[in-house]
Amino acid sequence: MTEALLGFLAVTLLSVMRIPLTVTMTLVGAIGMGLMRGWGPSFSSVGQVVFETGFAYVLSVVPLFILMGNFIARAGMATDLFAAANAFIGHYRGGLGMATILASGGFGSVCGSSIATAATMARVSYPEMRKHNYSQALATGTIAAGGTLGILIPPSTIMVIYGIITETNIGELFIAGIMPGFVAIGFLCLAVMYVTWRDPHSGPRAEKSSWKVRFQSLLRVWEVVLLFILVMGGIYGGFFTATEGAGVGAVGSFLFALARRNISFQMIVDILEESARSTAMIFAILISAVIFSNFINFTTMPAELKEFVQQFSLHPLMVVVAMMVVYVVLGTIMEELSMILLTLPIFFPIVTSLGFDPVWFGILIVTIVEIGLISPPVGMNLFVINSLLKDVTLKTIFNGVTPFVIADIFRLAVLVAFPAISLWLPALMK
Repeated sequence: MTEALLGFLAVTLLSVMRIPLTVTMTLVGAIGMGLMRGWGPSFSSVGQVVFETGFAYVLSVVPLFILMGNFIARAGMATDLFAAANAFIGHYRGGLGMATILASGGFGSVCGSSIATAATMARVSYPEMRKHNYSQALATGTIAAGGTLGILIPPSTIMVIYGIITETNIGELFIAGIMPGFVAIGFLCLAVMYVTWRDPHSGPRAEKSSWKVRFQSLLRVWEVVLLFILVMGGIYGGFFTATEGAGVGAVGSFLFALARRNISFQMIVDILEESARSTAMIFAILISAVIFSNFINFTTMPAELKEFVQQFSLHPLMVVVAMMVVYVVLGTIMEELSMILLTLPIFFPIVTSLGFDPVWFGILIVTIVEIGLISPPVGMNLFVINSLLKDVTLKTIFNGVTPFVIADIFRLAVLVAFPAISLWLPALMK
C-alpha cells in the first residue's frame, strides 16, 4: 500500500513540474518495479509491455478509426448533417443549437473523436448561429458539449483504450454506447431549451424549411448512414471483427471523400500525418499507463482497497457513486485520459469485485471523460474552440458551457441509477 501511495505522489509531483505524464508514469512504474522486484525484471517488464502493445493486433483499431474520422472530417459530411438537422428543427427557439447537437451525434457516429467533432462543428455551425443572432455563449457552449458525443456514440477511441486496459469486449462497449448516446443528445437538447427559455434572445428562431428541402437534405447524408450501418452492422452481425470493421470504415470514408471530389493529394498526406501523430500519442500514453498499472497491481493496494470498501456496510451502488464524484472533481484539474488511466488500476478491481458489469462501468467512464472535456478550467474542447474562434473569449466559453456540464452530471446520475440503459443492447445481441 505504501509503495503505491508513494508512486501516485511521485507522478503528481512530476506532473506539477510539467513533465509529460507519459514520461512520469513510465519512470515511476519502472523505478517502482525495480525497487520491489529488481532492475532486471523491471527492464524486462518494460520491454515486454512496449513490444506487446506495439504489435497487439487489437490495437490496430485505433489508427484505423482515427484515419476514418479524419477522412470524414475533411470530406464535408458534417456540413450536410447540420443542414439536415437544421431543416427539421432550426425554426424552433434554440433550434440551431439543437441541430448542432444532432449533427454532432451523427458525425460522432462515424468519427470517434471528441476534439475532431468539436473542431469540425465550430467551423460548420458557429457562423450559421451567429448569422441568426445567437449569443456567443450559447453557440460555443453547444458546440463544446456536442463535440463530446464523438467519444460516446461508437466508434470511440476511449472505449477501445478502456477495453484494452480492462480486457473488456470492445464490440460490447460499442453497442452499449448507442442508447446512452441518445440519452446524451436528449439531455444536451434540454440544456439548450432551458437556456433559451431563460433568455429567448440567446437563441432566436431560424427560417422554417419546406418539406421538399427537408427531404433533399436527408438524401445528402446517406453516406454517413451507410458507413455507420456498414461498420457497426458488420461488427454486430458477425461479418467481421472490430479491427476489420475499422479497416472497412477507413477505406469507405476514403472512397466517399474521393467521390465528393473535395480532397486533394496534399490533403491526403496531411490526413495521414495527422493520424500518425494522434496514434503515436495514444500509444505512448497507453504504454506508460500499462507500465504504471503493472507496478500498482504488484503492490498490495488493489487488494487492500477492496477489503477496506467491503468492511463497510455500504450499498455497492454508493461505492460507484463515490467514485463518480471523485472523477467529476478530478476532471476539473486533470487531463481526462490521463486521469482515467491513472485511476483505473485502483477503481476497476473494486467495481468488478462488487459484481458490477465492466461494460456498464466503461460507459460511466466515457461519460466522465465527456464531462471533463467541457469542465473549466482544463476542458480540452473549450480550448480547441477558443483557438478556432479568435473573437470569443475563454470566459464567454466557460459561461456558455456551464448549463451543459450540469446537464451531463444529471445524465451521469441517470446512467448510474439505471444500468439497463447501457446493458440492454449488449444483452439483446447476445
